Amino acid sequence: MLNVTGMKRILLSLLLGICTIGVHTDACTNFLVGKNASSDGSTLLSYAADSYALYGFLHFSPAADYPQGALREVRDWDTGRPLGYIPQVSHTYSVIGNTNEHQLTIGETTWGGRPQLWDTVGIDYGSLMYIALERCRTARQAIACMTDLVTEYGYASEGETFSIADPNEIWIMDMIGKGPGRKGAVWVAVRIPDDCICAHANQARITQVDWKDKENWMWSKDLVSFAQEQGYFTGKDKNLFSFQAAYAPYDFSGLYVCEARVWSFFRRFNDDMDRYFDYATGTTFVASGGKDAGEPMPLWIRPNHKVGLHELKECMRDQYEGTPLDITQGPDAGPWHSKLRYGSLSFTLDSVAYWYERPIATQQTGWSYVSQMRSDHERGIFWFGVDDARTNLYVPFFTTTQEVPECMQKGNGDMYTYSPTSAWWVFNEVANRAYSKYDAMLPAILTVQQSWEEKWENQIPGLDLAAAAMSKEQADDFLTRYSCAQAQESTKAWKELGIYLLVKYLDGQERKEENGAFLRNAYGYPEGPNRLPFHEDFLREIAPQIAHE
Repeated sequence: MLNVTGMKRILLSLLLGICTIGVHTDACTNFLVGKNASSDGSTLLSYAADSYALYGFLHFSPAADYPQGALREVRDWDTGRPLGYIPQVSHTYSVIGNTNEHQLTIGETTWGGRPQLWDTVGIDYGSLMYIALERCRTARQAIACMTDLVTEYGYASEGETFSIADPNEIWIMDMIGKGPGRKGAVWVAVRIPDDCICAHANQARITQVDWKDKENWMWSKDLVSFAQEQGYFTGKDKNLFSFQAAYAPYDFSGLYVCEARVWSFFRRFNDDMDRYFDYATGTTFVASGGKDAGEPMPLWIRPNHKVGLHELKECMRDQYEGTPLDITQGPDAGPWHSKLRYGSLSFTLDSVAYWYERPIATQQTGWSYVSQMRSDHERGIFWFGVDDARTNLYVPFFTTTQEVPECMQKGNGDMYTYSPTSAWWVFNEVANRAYSKYDAMLPAILTVQQSWEEKWENQIPGLDLAAAAMSKEQADDFLTRYSCAQAQESTKAWKELGIYLLVKYLDGQERKEENGAFLRNAYGYPEGPNRLPFHEDFLREIAPQIAHE
């Protein structure tokens, strides 16, 4: 394994022609946990929606009935571009975030794949997810709905992996279009074993298909034949066919920027994952001149212990701590070990491309969630947070939630419109303040984070009992009011936390405290601040450039 210094600045000559600079800027991460792999028997699905242009709000659409002949408008999820209309169904289910009243949950990560297969006509990936949530009760139904829609109307997106889960099953599905002028898409879906965990992060991960296991595998009828027609697969034996190799060939960013996140997740639950380090970081790929990525990680693994809800939240907050990729270490982390990197993930200097690490928890996250789908309860819990997962809160929303709190409503501010009552803006204020003096401010943030989330997790059993004694209508109203109140109150507390951090570290100094109050002298005047010294590792970096005696 490479050491920290070796990995902190991966470089690759552009002349090799094997490094894709156009890295996925809207990179996302999904983790999936089967019901027999989780500590409480729930299926778990997490998703970070990451983009510098993505505003964080909580989606909601109520259940509704429609007359015959009604139409549903389809707009591109990323841009709002009108894509057309499709026939509406007679009844749609309520949807909160990326889950519906039946606890069906869908996430995604974009991997692009072969550009010649992208199209702008049809239904985009985001609309596919929300249409399926409106119309389906189970993961299998959602797969059928989504694939039927692209067959009939076309697929207006790049290559995508979807996570599709209900309280009993978790699936992933890889999909890519057929290019302009060809309607439909090629796709493959597989059910993850109940005692396993899975992950994907902007790189197609399904390779060989088990053609005999039609209970746990689904695929488009032309999955292999289309690849053969296009020259993506030249073999005759379909048992040697790999979806990833045919439709999403590895490049450096697909490994170092994407597969490394899967590696970091898996290694928490399997002691043997470090043997995939050279694969996941693109080291083998570079050494081979872009011809061989090495042995890929398995699509799923059996964890060495049951995965808890809180533990999965912490996985979403991972910054590669404790590994050679730790983004809070090294000279590019600055004097306060910040995870913030300005500009792109890569930059070019003297015809050489340099790459930063891309952790699971990233500053450009619009919103993320951990969906807890509970087969032994009428309602699941959708733990939702905005902005950087490292410094956010996952607020509990039950899957029958009937409204969205003001702080998370669409239209309460946007990317270019500041709103003091918007959770996205409030959490961004705190995170961006912390990036400037990260390892000094982060402990205070994590203390408040832990306090709120422990309180909520401890309250859930009591809320379940209270709801069970009510009618469904009463329980839905009770739980909706609870979730909205918690979102509002915690956003207010986060606003106060931001003010505290501003005062505490004004002008880069640290105000002295005692018993929770800033120190004043006997006459009421503020005591002088502590002048925080730089860390030794940073001082050694800058010392050769500083005047000395």
